[in-house]
Amino acid sequence: MKIFIKNIDVLETVTQGRHNNIDILINDNVIEKIEKNIPSLDVDREIDASGLVCLPGFVNTHHHFYQTFTRNLPAAQNVELFDWLKFHYPVWEKFDREDIYVSAKVALAEMMLTGVTTTTDHLYLYNSAAAGGWIEEEIKAAKELGVRFYPTRGSMSLSVKDGGLPPDSVVQTENRIMQHIEEVVAKFHDVQRYSMLRISLAPCSPFSVTGKLMKMTAEYAKKNNLLIHTHVAETADEEQFCIEKFGNRPYYYLKDMGWAESNAWYAHCVHLNDEELKDMALNGVGVAHCPSSNMRLGSGIARISKMLELGVKVSLAVDGSASNDASDFLGEMRQMLLLSRVGFGASSMKTMDVIRTATMGGAQVLHWADDIGSLEVGKAADLNLWSLDDISYAGAQSDPVAALIFSGRKHEARYVMVNGEITVANGRLTKVDQDELRKEAFERSSALWKRAGVV
Repeated sequence: MKIFIKNIDVLETVTQGRHNNIDILINDNVIEKIEKNIPSLDVDREIDASGLVCLPGFVNTHHHFYQTFTRNLPAAQNVELFDWLKFHYPVWEKFDREDIYVSAKVALAEMMLTGVTTTTDHLYLYNSAAAGGWIEEEIKAAKELGVRFYPTRGSMSLSVKDGGLPPDSVVQTENRIMQHIEEVVAKFHDVQRYSMLRISLAPCSPFSVTGKLMKMTAEYAKKNNLLIHTHVAETADEEQFCIEKFGNRPYYYLKDMGWAESNAWYAHCVHLNDEELKDMALNGVGVAHCPSSNMRLGSGIARISKMLELGVKVSLAVDGSASNDASDFLGEMRQMLLLSRVGFGASSMKTMDVIRTATMGGAQVLHWADDIGSLEVGKAADLNLWSLDDISYAGAQSDPVAALIFSGRKHEARYVMVNGEITVANGRLTKVDQDELRKEAFERSSALWKRAGVV
């Protein structure tokens, strides 16, 4: 199928500059041409992008999809991470398989409407009802919506009785975890070019996973050429926990476990010193920056401008919807810009720093930059198109690309394309019924709260 996008007002490639009044020709799932005045002969669909801004598809590198069902619960609105988790564990243990599936669709829908074409998810929660099938439900949801997906088989193995934070009801044994990892990797991991589905591994955190599992995961991933992911240095509490329990700060504890490698990326990285950041850059470790979550939980401000200066691979993420209360990726880009400026000054973060982080930064962290992250001939046709036709952009049109971050009250893309398929058209999802999904999510989330006794 050939799709012709004509008269794009402004196109930001990220790697090859910015163009005005230009066309894109897409052949099946690949960008064939980016030129002015491309002949529109023998195309299957034509989109007139007059007045629209085109960007590469956004890459989200950290999330917890299931948390869309536990947003904004009153008892967790004003607490920091450890107390926030302790409140939520008894709620999350009440999830069933259909909840995982529907909550994943909600997270994916919200992200896709705000420009995401590739996402990961950190599914570390497995209760007694999981029966090894929960990541499979997320994969099913991602296929239905048409997103490029890099889920992690997450895990927790250190319960409160053994000195960890989570209760027994949401942890598994190392053997059960590794058995399911082997099954999932064998069934789903696709390394082919333009793949729509790859698998990575993600023990949850130093305070919920045994050192044994951390080492086993790193060794298995290295042997099988897989990526690994976890939470690192999110809060001062985590730092104190690691010093007291392991005699080391979180980063060096993980380094001792074999995690300071180029196939690893960490979420948050708020409480890291210069020596640790330099070591991360030297070893090629990636970062998923989660500004809204860090503000929401009062965790602190990650030194992203310093990381970029040192050459650390940095990507952007919305984090779990209960510690952000949204999966609005364009909104997250604005938060990244503003939070850095609060901490380190107005010149510390520019709009193109944010756009690169949200696109090529994510592609590099996920080792997928050959296929995604920029608009280039030969790359996958992953892109989004935005309209500035709203009163909130009046006066901002001198720089339409920056206007998307600085201005605007509506964060919904006009069009989103993934692998050559249009997944959002005229601001609506094309593959699922948004209204039906919303209704089902309201019903199922309300039922979950009642089962957990929190409303």
